[in-house]
Amino acid sequence: MKTLYFDCGMGAAGDMLAAALLELVPDGDDILEELNNLGIPKVTLGRERACKCGVCGTHFSVKVGETEEGEDSHDHSHMHHHHSGMHEIEHIISHLKLSEKIKKDVMAVYRLIAEAESHVHGVPVTEIHFHEVGTMDAVADITAVCFLMDRISPDRVAASPIHVGSGEVKCAHGILPVPAPATAYLLRGLPIYGGSIRGELCTPTGAALLKYFVSRYGEMPVMKVDAIGYGMGKKDFDRANCVRAMLGETADQREEVVELSCNVDDMTAEEIGFAMEQLFEKGAAEVYTLPAGMKKSRPGTLIRVICKEGEKEDMAALLFKHTTTLGIREAVMQRYVLKRDLVTIDTPYGRVRRKDSEGYGVKRSKYEYDDLSRIAREKGVSLREARELAEGNGD
Repeated sequence: MKTLYFDCGMGAAGDMLAAALLELVPDGDDILEELNNLGIPKVTLGRERACKCGVCGTHFSVKVGETEEGEDSHDHSHMHHHHSGMHEIEHIISHLKLSEKIKKDVMAVYRLIAEAESHVHGVPVTEIHFHEVGTMDAVADITAVCFLMDRISPDRVAASPIHVGSGEVKCAHGILPVPAPATAYLLRGLPIYGGSIRGELCTPTGAALLKYFVSRYGEMPVMKVDAIGYGMGKKDFDRANCVRAMLGETADQREEVVELSCNVDDMTAEEIGFAMEQLFEKGAAEVYTLPAGMKKSRPGTLIRVICKEGEKEDMAALLFKHTTTLGIREAVMQRYVLKRDLVTIDTPYGRVRRKDSEGYGVKRSKYEYDDLSRIAREKGVSLREARELAEGNGD
């Protein structure tokens, strides 16, 4: 399984994550050209070699107009009304030459930052205003990371606990503690730590990107590393200021999934069936029901949905829309899975799809039911005989 691991021992900023990922791809210069042609207003992206404390890597530069951004400019929003608000940000992102999936990723990361600023400053998201130059810098960093994550397409993204630094940071509102309030809000629920290094190591942009893409935090998993990228920061400390990204293969697949559960006692079987269909259509990994005895001695139904972390909000919204529940429970769990490949075989009876699974010392194959049932109906044979017909042509 293709695994990406971020070492955040010196925190993370948007430009550092972009630079580290840029080092993992073989065609970095071509990708840089693609990024410069996306249509980010007034922005020119570049990369240069940078060395800190004997470690050499890539520094990702963002020029807005004629100016290259300073290290703190995009880290904290300014609350003045002549600057960009979320509406302008959405407008800019919607016009970029990107796939809808990447646009959705970019917007979701930006919304995380806006929600954090909104919470910290006590104003609605619609009233959050970002400093214009800093805005374009953050849009460029986030777009670059989302674009590269889509290009690399890892099966699993993990990271070390995040070093946030210590001391104070200057921003538009004055001097704030490290981690800055917006960063602290974004990092809630994630493993973070401070230390002797004075300064802001993790920025809101870096925190939002990690929160969105990383599904597991802890020690580096056992993996065969194929590529290593060093994304260098702008500031100098007595330790190499960089994010290290490692891309490689882990032998067997274990992933984090979310289980959403709710109980209903006032829905018909048809309504429950329809709700299950909607959840499957929108990408749930599994939906199932169990009979449940409920209050007032009523027989009811327990509905369970298994999905990825990034899909849980959408799945919860669908549960509320299509069921009568008033509350949903969430449990995060590890899932062991076999690596799966779908192979299409040409047979005299038409195309038959076969699912091959492998891992944990197990190897198995299974023909798709829909294809076997079609053969069975067309030939007037049993499902078992249809499988034998397909197997006879599968090798």
